[in-house]
Amino acid sequence: MYVFKAAVIGAGTMGAEIAQVISWSGLPVVLKDIDRTLLDRGMAQARSIYQRRVDRGKMTPDEAEAKLALITPTLSYDELKDADFVIEAVPEKMELKKAVFAELDEACQSTAILASNTSALSISEMAAATRRPDRVVGVHFFFPASVMKLVEVIAGAKTSEETMDTAVEFVESLRKIPVRVKECPGFLVNRVLLAAMRQALVFHEETGETPQAIDAAIKEGGGVPMGPFTLADTLGLDIVLEVCRTLQAAYGPRFSATPSLERLVAEGKLGAKRGQGFYQYSG
Repeated sequence: MYVFKAAVIGAGTMGAEIAQVISWSGLPVVLKDIDRTLLDRGMAQARSIYQRRVDRGKMTPDEAEAKLALITPTLSYDELKDADFVIEAVPEKMELKKAVFAELDEACQSTAILASNTSALSISEMAAATRRPDRVVGVHFFFPASVMKLVEVIAGAKTSEETMDTAVEFVESLRKIPVRVKECPGFLVNRVLLAAMRQALVFHEETGETPQAIDAAIKEGGGVPMGPFTLADTLGLDIVLEVCRTLQAAYGPRFSATPSLERLVAEGKLGAKRGQGFYQYSG
């Protein structure tokens, strides 16, 4: 199946990044949200990614505007009627995702593939909210999607092989590297990532060592671009907490959230997007 038009549901941090990645490939993409402010912010984020490339001399302003023009922001499902591949990127709450999939099932053409960018939740459960479970698949990008190459492609219990093949080909057309993984809580990458991140948080609480010192040591010794506390703040501590809870329910207390993570989320200190998390942010 060839994809002529795509759509992304949810104009938050990941949704905007995914829409930008799709437009970069030259494909028209609809970016939908229910909130005009979030939609405007998502478009501004996509524009900022292109502007950085202009500033670095990697493309001209006219080329950037042409790519940005491929993204159509909307508050309505009407623009999705002829979309071939739709990616849901709303918050990590199963009931919300199931509601979105039920709406997409009604709004989109019967041949459209419905994908979820979930990092940990069941594709099969989301698919059950539709009349096309064979055309529902997980397509999990990593933050920032404009930079990260790996994309997990996850089959639900009823996902057809044709849908999987189309999803893999679509990811490859975005110049990303798809990896097929089995459906299980956390899939592949987040099971590894959350286990490592939680150990860093536990070490911080047990020793009193600062997030700055731990991040610096892991960056130096592990060859990673950012430490676990910086990564958690960048992802959003509320999202990290939700994934911890999902994995704890499946695998037990080794994935439980630490008291410091629970406290920061309860206080509304969700990381970079709120100006404070394990670190303080400004500007």
